[in-house]
Amino acid sequence: MLALVVILNRGEGSPETGLDEGEALRRYGFRLTESAKACGIDFRHESPTLDAKLAHIMPVVAAMGASVSVVDFDADGLLDLYVVTGKEGGQNRLYRNRGDGTFEDVAPSLGVADLNRPGTGVGMGAIWADYDNDGFPDLFVYKWGKPELFHNRQGKGFDRVTEKSGLPAWVNANSACWLDYDRDGLLDLFVAGYWPEGIDLWNLKTSEVMPESFEYAQNGGRKYLLRNRGDGTFEDVTECVGIKSTRWTLGVVAADLCGTGYLDIVLANDYGVSEFYANKGGQRFEEVGNQTGIGVAPKSGMNACLGDVLNQGRLAVYISNITEPGNLVQGNNLWVPASKTTDGLPRFSNQAGSLKVERGGWSWGAKFGDLNNDGRLDLYLTNGYVSADKGKSYWYDYGKIAGGLKGLIRDARYWPPIGDQSLAGYQAKCVWLNKGGDFTDVAVAVGVTDTFDGRAVALGDLFNRGVVDVTVANQNGPLLLYRNTVASGRDWVQFELTGGARPGKEAGWSNRSAVGAGVRLTWRQGPTGPVQEQLQVVTAGDGYASQSMFRLHFGLGTDARIEKAVIEWPSGRKQTLAAPAVGIIHRVEEAGP
Repeated sequence: MLALVVILNRGEGSPETGLDEGEALRRYGFRLTESAKACGIDFRHESPTLDAKLAHIMPVVAAMGASVSVVDFDADGLLDLYVVTGKEGGQNRLYRNRGDGTFEDVAPSLGVADLNRPGTGVGMGAIWADYDNDGFPDLFVYKWGKPELFHNRQGKGFDRVTEKSGLPAWVNANSACWLDYDRDGLLDLFVAGYWPEGIDLWNLKTSEVMPESFEYAQNGGRKYLLRNRGDGTFEDVTECVGIKSTRWTLGVVAADLCGTGYLDIVLANDYGVSEFYANKGGQRFEEVGNQTGIGVAPKSGMNACLGDVLNQGRLAVYISNITEPGNLVQGNNLWVPASKTTDGLPRFSNQAGSLKVERGGWSWGAKFGDLNNDGRLDLYLTNGYVSADKGKSYWYDYGKIAGGLKGLIRDARYWPPIGDQSLAGYQAKCVWLNKGGDFTDVAVAVGVTDTFDGRAVALGDLFNRGVVDVTVANQNGPLLLYRNTVASGRDWVQFELTGGARPGKEAGWSNRSAVGAGVRLTWRQGPTGPVQEQLQVVTAGDGYASQSMFRLHFGLGTDARIEKAVIEWPSGRKQTLAAPAVGIIHRVEEAGP
């Protein structure tokens, strides 16, 4: 997670101290209040303890896996939370939303708590989607170890179906997503290995398990594209569709970025360049990172998320990296579509610097969402790596191994011990407010003051108030729930989409979770205001180790008048809603031809 360019950090810090709620609402239109304890949430993540050959650098290599996903698992209209721990024998939590502002842990009673049993590895993240189109989202948990799949029994419990599903026996994964890559109405599964799959991190045969390079490593984990057969089983089609990456992947997102109607895949890779797999008609994928501009400069990719940041009806890709004052400034990347290549591929331009979302510390998870309902997507980013002794830094020692030869870098024996030193610890988070021309960091001003080692960020309207709340999973730290308060008079609208596929129904419909669907909204503020447009898409796993709600939330500003919402279904159908009302959730089912 380090490259070899060292420059000074000019920083993009929060401009002022914390404000009371009234002043924050007046200046910025929203305020975030950390409310986990008040909501009945007391989860604290723990890291694993790996093989003794890694003991001297354990805080560095085991500093991953704090994860959170937002989902309505029981279809009661209330969003729930699932969190994963990395501790051997540790218990995951499924926080059911009671509907009164509080949550209760139902993971033990529903059978999805005890997943870190001896010999099976530990959890790194979880994603949800309805893989059999029965109306309830199913659960996939990826691990450094044995992946697990659970079928949702109509919100009343979960059946473990791992063995009969055809999943790989062992994957050291740090990211995954659901997608319907071939548009057959059945959700497929993409799982991205980080460490090679032949390694058991608790029983190492050798200490030569580290990346071979800090910039061009390709000795990481393989990837898995698992095609849904429609009978509860999956087949590995990775090689035959042309996905051959063995880079150290930390983030993945899938969306139709090429405009073909098929979902492409972007990989944010640690120790190297990002990758862009263009979907060729659901038959194969072609890696085009260099042609699109996304996969050129090697950095330390840890997050991949999407947002129409300029309200131009086009999705940008945000990939987080590392910025540390006086040590290393890679800068985060905001890949905005700028043109087309001669063969029709999108060509992206990195506008993170000009839009002022480049410097975010040792950046991990990030998500776009309209936090103040003004009609523009803001960006919440969490950061920090290892927070130990504030007076001691591992940067010098880390730099020594980063500049070493290939044989030295890949052998953990030659990595200097970290002891009680910190490495990019105690970092202030970033809440970048979209001003229309660029972004400004208002984190402290709006109430975000934590300095935990953040990992995953997930967004959702947890209390059905028409605002986006924020949940953050921290490594060896508490799960945070930032309850959002938005200034009065700000309009909004939400869309909950349901694809037409059903068990036994004819082909040609979209998957029931509507993963891959997009809503293109056009509206005005006031009767004579300029027309605004924004595109959002449904994903099932993006950012870093996270999943936000399926529901699409649009802030609209004041006195909003929606002209139309055009739904672009994964099946290829388009459905137009004329002048949908503001201030409500529109629940839309895919219409027939």
